Amino acid sequence: MNATPETPALTGYAPFAHLTAPNTALYRRTMRTFLAAKERFAVHLRPEDVQAALPAGERPADLGTVAKALDSLVEWGNLRADPDTARVTAVEDFYRKRFVYQLTQAGEAAEQALSAYDEALGRRGALQAVALHDIVTQLRALLVLGAEEDLDPAKTHLALSALTSRFAALAENARAFMGSLQRTIDLHDVEEAVFLAYKDRLIQYLERFIQDLITLGGRIAQLILELEDGGMIVPLLRTAAVREATDAAPEDAEHAVQEASARWTERWEGLAAWFITRDGCESQARLLRGRALGAIPQLLAVVRSLNERRAGRSDRSADFRALARWFAEAPDDDARHRLWRTAFGLSPARHLTVDAETLAARAARPVPAATPWAEAESLRISPQLRRTGSYERRGKPRKVEDRSAARRHLAEIAAKQAAETAAARTRLATGGTTRLAALGELDPLAFGLFLQLLGDALATWRPGLTHTSATSNDGSMEIRLTALGDGATAEITTPGGRFRGPDHAIEIVDLTEGDDTR
Repeated sequence: MNATPETPALTGYAPFAHLTAPNTALYRRTMRTFLAAKERFAVHLRPEDVQAALPAGERPADLGTVAKALDSLVEWGNLRADPDTARVTAVEDFYRKRFVYQLTQAGEAAEQALSAYDEALGRRGALQAVALHDIVTQLRALLVLGAEEDLDPAKTHLALSALTSRFAALAENARAFMGSLQRTIDLHDVEEAVFLAYKDRLIQYLERFIQDLITLGGRIAQLILELEDGGMIVPLLRTAAVREATDAAPEDAEHAVQEASARWTERWEGLAAWFITRDGCESQARLLRGRALGAIPQLLAVVRSLNERRAGRSDRSADFRALARWFAEAPDDDARHRLWRTAFGLSPARHLTVDAETLAARAARPVPAATPWAEAESLRISPQLRRTGSYERRGKPRKVEDRSAARRHLAEIAAKQAAETAAARTRLATGGTTRLAALGELDPLAFGLFLQLLGDALATWRPGLTHTSATSNDGSMEIRLTALGDGATAEITTPGGRFRGPDHAIEIVDLTEGDDTR
């Protein structure tokens, strides 16, 4: 029994053979033509149809070239050839080579795989701030579902599926975006005009996402902890696993539930690790924030490099390489000596004994600048210069200055500043939830740190919210602010005056002391 093109499974990965054969571009365009025809519900194509459908600039002039490409694709199992009996009008037409071609299952699968590969390879990704908002919404929905006495399997499974799907898209797009951004920074995948045109928007885009990641990342971490600490997440994951394993065979039901439960647990742990630092492993959100923050100065460095390149700034190493090439290409030593004098300006040393007497003699008998060295008046060289090569008197070298005292002074200043900052953090840490008015009197350093924290928290406030949280830029402190409905006013005393405003329930946590709930 002979193998036919209709049994591509016998030939393994033969439908991909056209990728390494000559005229690969023609084969790829031909297969795309058949895919486009299938979308138009066309079943068969003749060689002249394929030739007409190819792009005008890439269309072979000879129909035989197209027919030969179609025959090769039939041999590899991408296409199937059937006798073209529709246009037979005489007995002689049966003996002519006339075929119509259509996609095989293997050929279509190969093209779909190649399309997915091309799409993934060209994907640039995006930092999706909207996805962060969606994750917050889904986590709040899980909190509502977890608080119910009887969990709804359908709603639970749907909410968890939407959450993991949105999170997977966020993580994948962030990875792709940072990869493409790094290629742009490395100048391997950038056009100067395009980059300079959009670099301001790119930097603003990064800054906006970083701000959203700081504010929403802390909120997401808090919601995750509420689900875990409240004992809600385990029943939710178990309910989703049971729902997912509903259609399993009765004898495999328990095993299917265990496998589904393990999958959901793994997904949840991945989500939590993305936003919460645990077991000494820094959260992926914080790493992404660091990468994005580091990309901004790198982008500015790229701009400087491009500006220098466009301005034609001198590159000393390139100049010396060009000069070395000129020396190597010089025809003789005389040309090399002329090149040396021209490049380095080392003319004969007539200036070594120029003094008042010499200047007076030259004024009386001027010597043209073009006078050859051999014809000019001889110069008297000092014996000391001839012996030592220098007029300078040699003496003791300068003593090495001892800077250890200055370094100790700087170290003392740095230690003092670190101690004052630590004391300010300790002064602000509330050790639990308290009222804003209970902070009392603050020294200038602690008050300045408090204003920064309060400003970060109020920047995340939105209409309708009653609670928010934020982390300081250096990640050392976290503030949790809750609005009170009693209309009370808080007052904080400082050496510079009194700070007044609406009273709030406040909790300030010093994250450097190990109480990192993020």
